[in-house]
Amino acid sequence: MRRYVPESALMAGEDGGEVRMTNNANSLEEEKTATSIHATPAVVVAAFGSSRKGKYALDLFHEQLVEYFSSYPIYWGFTSTFICRKTGQPLLQQTLASVAEDGHRQAVVLPLQLFPGSEYRNIVAETGRHPGLTITVAETLMHRWQYVDEVLKVVEKDFLEPSEGVNLLALHGTPQTGDPVNIAYHGVAEIVAGRYSNVKAAALEGLPDHQTLFARMKRIAKTAKNTRLRLMPLMFTAGMHVAEDLMGEGNSWQARLSAMGFEVECPVVQHNGESYYKSLAAYPEIHALFLQRLKICLQQFE
Repeated sequence: MRRYVPESALMAGEDGGEVRMTNNANSLEEEKTATSIHATPAVVVAAFGSSRKGKYALDLFHEQLVEYFSSYPIYWGFTSTFICRKTGQPLLQQTLASVAEDGHRQAVVLPLQLFPGSEYRNIVAETGRHPGLTITVAETLMHRWQYVDEVLKVVEKDFLEPSEGVNLLALHGTPQTGDPVNIAYHGVAEIVAGRYSNVKAAALEGLPDHQTLFARMKRIAKTAKNTRLRLMPLMFTAGMHVAEDLMGEGNSWQARLSAMGFEVECPVVQHNGESYYKSLAAYPEIHALFLQRLKICLQQFE
């Protein structure tokens, strides 16, 4: 059985049991002990996945997870078919099947999603397709409005002061008009607009519409005394969306805002000698909030 391995992030389960080697002069035989039933629930982390720089964020979170929940077997399952094909990481349904094969009858799934949108609902739906497991799905990072406040209190320490410039929170968003998560994205934009005089929010996809915001930003740039703009991705990992859509060349947010006259910057963190755009995964407090969601679910098994 393979557990999470930082960098490779392989979490596919194999046949359960330990391997014994026979000391035979002619041959070596591997004998697997029969899989037993485990009373301890398994912890399954469900993430979209990342095949590029965003992968370091999953490694950081796994380190925290192992430190605080070492008494639980930890698995990872991913929801992006494209990334799983590219990296060899297991899909969530494969991981849940492995959990059952390894002798577990109970599991807690911890989604690394920010909001309870369509991807979260797909995770919940997937857990219902494994009748051999009793599965509890934890809440997302900003499942409740009080959780939104907690997250903003963490990231606001990196906001520019009003005298220094403007901050722009980049949300992922959804292209689906009927997705209930649109309420959450709109809510975040309304909260930051009312709470901070120099903080705005827009989504890469859908609402709050970044095209509309950019039209306003263009007018602001013409009269602004300070054209410094801090672009902050409100995403767990800073992968392709941040590197290309936000800070890349061509038609990226950085390029478009720079053309308006803004001096665009994005916070950077160092990890193992490499530089990464700062995402929510870079904040230890965000890790603690996710682990809190997990702890609440595990308490029912105590």
